Amino acid sequence: MFEEIIQKFDRVIRKLRSTGKLTDRNIDDSMREIRRVLLDADVHYSVVGDFIAGVRAKALGQEVIRSVTPGQQVVKIVYDELVRLLGSRHTPLRMHPAAQTVIMLVGLQGSGKTTFAVKLGVHLRKHGHYPLLAACDVVRPAAVEQLAILGKSVDLPVFSLENASPVAIAREALAEAKTRNLDVLILDTAGRLHVAETPMEELVEIKRAVKPTDILFVADGMTGQDAVRSALAFRERLDYDGAVLTKMDGDARGGAALSIRAVTGKSIQFVSSGEKTDALEVFHPERVASRILGLGDVVSLVEKAQQAADAGAAAALAGKLKKRSFDLEDFLEQLQHIRKMGPLDQLLGMVPGLGRKMAGLSVDERSLVRVEAMVRSMTVEERRNPALLNGSRRRRIALGSGTTVQDVNQLLKQFQTMQTMMKRMGQFGPARLGHLPFGNQPLLNV
Repeated sequence: MFEEIIQKFDRVIRKLRSTGKLTDRNIDDSMREIRRVLLDADVHYSVVGDFIAGVRAKALGQEVIRSVTPGQQVVKIVYDELVRLLGSRHTPLRMHPAAQTVIMLVGLQGSGKTTFAVKLGVHLRKHGHYPLLAACDVVRPAAVEQLAILGKSVDLPVFSLENASPVAIAREALAEAKTRNLDVLILDTAGRLHVAETPMEELVEIKRAVKPTDILFVADGMTGQDAVRSALAFRERLDYDGAVLTKMDGDARGGAALSIRAVTGKSIQFVSSGEKTDALEVFHPERVASRILGLGDVVSLVEKAQQAADAGAAAALAGKLKKRSFDLEDFLEQLQHIRKMGPLDQLLGMVPGLGRKMAGLSVDERSLVRVEAMVRSMTVEERRNPALLNGSRRRRIALGSGTTVQDVNQLLKQFQTMQTMMKRMGQFGPARLGHLPFGNQPLLNV
């Protein structure tokens, strides 16, 4: 996400770091650069004006720390303003403590509501809830079938009715959720081609009928200012509770993310950045601001690792590290954990310092597949004792995995380097992890 704006912000910051001190002139120059970056990202012009005014006031005021470099000062100021612009803190869904939580999804046609409904269901199930998806879109051809297929693929129940109005479907779905003791109902409503009076009235009727706990406006992140205009129009009729940005893995320049909260006053609650059903992120303003400035997002990276990891497997790996017996079977297991965490380019973008370096670059996910194929082409004995892998065995592995002997040699060389590093890590007990070379470095140096 935000690759283009990350790259442009980095150029501004690098220029500032080359200056000897912070003056009115270089503040003005940097503000012009930042204004251009935000406008190029399709951020609403009024939001840009307020943002620049806030940064300038802080840069010229007493909040500036005179003992640090100009680059550090401006980065810290811009970071604080970005956090404020994006909503300051995460706003969670309001889960009903004693009855069914009803979440109603609204938005323009093609914004990705149906796919998001399934992703939200998967997300809530991971957090101990039991969702029911309701197909209330009776306008778009095959919308009901799409929701049914996606729901079945992730084992989520889907409710639908033939020849019924969306209001009736919503009512019956709520009754079904109560009967089956499912605590969350997610309503996938029909998308509007435009903000017309009659279709919007239908959404208002659904709202009156089932009294949703939360109404989420789903916006296509690639549409920029169109998303902001639609968000304002839907707010006038429905007064929704929060927004969701979809398709943030495409050509999105970030303008919608940086504008919706400021223009509508409604918080962004989720960001969807892929087709996979687990490609959904909870929106944390401070983490997104850090990512935009190329500072990484270590907290989200750790959370993804925790979700992908198994506690028993982690304990077993810790024991192996202590015994210094890390082998190719452990390597394969760690590779599978990495693949569960999500697209590799997104993971690397969360590492401090790598976000801006990754901008504009593509990561070949197929390389992980090839590596896994090579390791799986080995016998259990070979994985546990890589020293057995002579020339003939390497040729057999290459043939079995559809790779070359050179690929196998490169893999084994990389594994030996990793094995050496893991053995060194085994020297450090839990109490001494802070003494690792990177242990005491700040994660956000602004």
